[in-house]
Amino acid sequence: MSWFARFITSSIGQKFVMALTGLFLILFLAVHLAGNLQLLKQDGGEAFNTYAHFMTTNPLIKTVSYLLYTFILLHTIQGILLWRYNRAARGQQRYAVVYSRPEERPARGMAWLGIIIFVFILIHLYQFWFQMHWGELKMVAYPAYPHEVKDLYSLVSATYQDPVFVIFYVASMVVIGIHLWHGFWSAFHTLGLGHRKYVPVVRFIGMAYAIVIPLLFAIIPVIMHLKG
Repeated sequence: MSWFARFITSSIGQKFVMALTGLFLILFLAVHLAGNLQLLKQDGGEAFNTYAHFMTTNPLIKTVSYLLYTFILLHTIQGILLWRYNRAARGQQRYAVVYSRPEERPARGMAWLGIIIFVFILIHLYQFWFQMHWGELKMVAYPAYPHEVKDLYSLVSATYQDPVFVIFYVASMVVIGIHLWHGFWSAFHTLGLGHRKYVPVVRFIGMAYAIVIPLLFAIIPVIMHLKG
């Protein structure tokens, strides 16, 4: 077995994979939010539909999207494996006194939060991503765009009229916010940026990101639901 294989299968290597994939997914959320905010434009869905068309037809974006799906799956699997490893380790040391600084203690229930998020992602992908690629969406044309595009906006708008789904979506954003708050710090700490000199800055950025990004995501379906 090569050194890389040994490293990647070790607990430290798994934590590095979690950190790197987590940071990639954190950055993706900001990009995805920028696209979703197009839903709030008062243009009948033109900005969002043309954005969705570009994101699903551009070769570079499509390649990055496959990397994204791989990272989501890898992040989930590694998270479950680390949770099982840590649980087994705690079982072996249940009588030992273990001290760690508060910011270094893994948040309880992170595995369950991750599973909830993964289920949300699967539902979200089926409702919109799957329908965009293989669903029977009507085609619409815009004067400023060279050809017809699928009307994903109407599907999203109709979905957000369901109060149950809006509540589910907002609750999922709360879970994502909690996961982001812990994951942001944990990723930087794993990558060796946990020095006390940087802790206040990293904690502030992580907290701000974990609040602002999920909040903006949650506002979109609420506004669209209220608009009717």
